[in-house]
Amino acid sequence: MLLEIENLRASIEGKEILKGINLNIPSGEVHAIMGPNGSGKSTLSSIIAGKDGYDISGSIRLDGQEILDWEPEIRSRAGIFLAFQYPVELPGVGLSSFLRACVNERRKYLGEPELDASAFLALMREKAAMVELSQELIRRPVNQGFSGGEKKRNEIFQMAMLEPRMAILDETDSGLDIDALRIVAEGVNKLRHAQRSMLVITHYQRLLEYIIPDRVHVLMDGAIVMSGDRTLALTLEEKGYDWIRAEQEVSS
Repeated sequence: MLLEIENLRASIEGKEILKGINLNIPSGEVHAIMGPNGSGKSTLSSIIAGKDGYDISGSIRLDGQEILDWEPEIRSRAGIFLAFQYPVELPGVGLSSFLRACVNERRKYLGEPELDASAFLALMREKAAMVELSQELIRRPVNQGFSGGEKKRNEIFQMAMLEPRMAILDETDSGLDIDALRIVAEGVNKLRHAQRSMLVITHYQRLLEYIIPDRVHVLMDGAIVMSGDRTLALTLEEKGYDWIRAEQEVSS
């Protein structure tokens, strides 16, 4: 099992947000998490990536190793990648320089030699073409002057460069028009691999028309209340979430 989450609880300032998450993602699979606003989806993604500020209990294991005590940079080097819902700009930090440092840190962690300038540029051109990110954007500081769609494409470009083991896409479809959504989804699909898993967090089924998940989980009120195959996403699109609440009330 690539990612194992067991009884994960998280609170902040005394307010419990995650209330016992249990989730297993095998290597090579794409899982989707759907749920209404405020259900804890982004909190879950942030905690997997190592964001601090929460009171946390439970377990998160990557390839069998407990990572809850690992700093975010160690998790990143080990292969966890988070594509942000709202990517930030880094004025003055060139995208190519930033990525070369990140790529070589990950390679160093894996015991691989650093890429020299020539090899890195060749890799960067190859991966940029995958998500239709122009060379002009690559020459800019990170996300500076990028449109919303360009920022999301840049996130997938970074994922392609870093080749993570576990990629988390936090509402990557947010704010994208249909053309940008298609480009981003095609980039994600090209990165599907038997040794890589993905966790796609979204409100809407439309993204899952392009990125076909192996499993769909419904997160409500801080807990996963239902799981199924991709048809569950279609049902949610049709019925919303109230029917799940009604079923939970009946069963309790």
